[in-house]
Amino acid sequence: MQSQTSQSDPVRVLFLENIHPVAVERMRSEGYVVETLGRALDEDELIAKLDGVHLLGIRSKTQVTAAALAAAPHLRAIGAFCIGTDQIDLRAAAESGIAVFNAPFSNTRSVVELAVAEIIALTRRLTEKNAGMHAGVWDKDATGSHEVRGRSIGIVGYGNIGTQLSVLAENLGLKVYFYDTADKLALGNAQRCDTLDELLERSDIVTLHVDGRPGNSGFFGEEQFAKMRPSSIFLNLSRGFVIDHEALRRHLVNGHLSGAAVDVFPKEPKAKGDEFQSALRGLPNVILTPHIGGSTEEAQSDIGSFVAEKLHKYVQEGSTTLSVNLPSLNLQQAPDTHRIALLHHNVPGVLADVNSILAGHKVNVEGQILATRGEFGYLLADIAIDYPAEILAQLSNMATTVQLRVLS
Repeated sequence: MQSQTSQSDPVRVLFLENIHPVAVERMRSEGYVVETLGRALDEDELIAKLDGVHLLGIRSKTQVTAAALAAAPHLRAIGAFCIGTDQIDLRAAAESGIAVFNAPFSNTRSVVELAVAEIIALTRRLTEKNAGMHAGVWDKDATGSHEVRGRSIGIVGYGNIGTQLSVLAENLGLKVYFYDTADKLALGNAQRCDTLDELLERSDIVTLHVDGRPGNSGFFGEEQFAKMRPSSIFLNLSRGFVIDHEALRRHLVNGHLSGAAVDVFPKEPKAKGDEFQSALRGLPNVILTPHIGGSTEEAQSDIGSFVAEKLHKYVQEGSTTLSVNLPSLNLQQAPDTHRIALLHHNVPGVLADVNSILAGHKVNVEGQILATRGEFGYLLADIAIDYPAEILAQLSNMATTVQLRVLS
């Protein structure tokens, strides 16, 4: 795909799924035209709404497919106002010259605090005590209730959330084990397990904090639940499709597991108030929450500011810092220059070709940077204000060009 875009038209923004008002205000302050919707859209609805849209903001429920991207020729960037980006076809976005940004750190603390609260609540059997009290039953009994101090927690996935949970759990007196397929540095006194089975054998509490890559689908099922310690506790605040919910229910009902907390589900309602269905409903020793791990006012405000700023910087400066699908780079613009942003296929000689075109028209380069990532390369070049229009046509028509933008 070869294309050339400019900054001349007003930037149209579509925000779905109740993006925080701070993001809306940030974009409008820059003169962007912003439309908001409070729910997720299915593919057909999204395709219809993307007509003429330059920037799209979503959370976790809207699926941005290759078909939706193909129907959105004006789309420049997508902001995932959450951690995960598995709801977006990242390869198709890159092939269309669409940058994708997320918020990998902003809601980490909120997710960790929810996990800690649920661990304590389940270890003390607060869900059952609370239900009994509401039913008029006074059940003052210590049986099955424990302190978390001195118990062991197994963290599956030792990324931004897993590591922060590791630190707080140790401060509460828990013995911390973790398992990750990547080589990660243990924080504090946490101990790495070489296998998932080893972690399951050692842990009184097992909590999942893995990402949404396809390989994680269904990886925790009947076999893994059976290997957990008797009367242990299970938490999943990562992705709904990584566990077998029917298997979890069986191990809770038969008493093998003493409790569970689940925040994410394979199929989630699109909008607030829609009916929720799950095999785990009705179990007194289960905490069910509607995908609210990162849903605190503090986290959503931080996410709104962070992702909105990434989208704005990409539109105005071409910055791709922390993009999840394009090469990451940033260049301070030289004064009295025009900036060219060129996304291209990652093959040898592109930079030489670009500079040859510029030199052929005696156009001076005041600043330049190039980075590559997988199949794609990304170039920012600040050139003298006076340049012939022919160079844009030549750059756009290079066989390696995916997208060319003139930013200023």
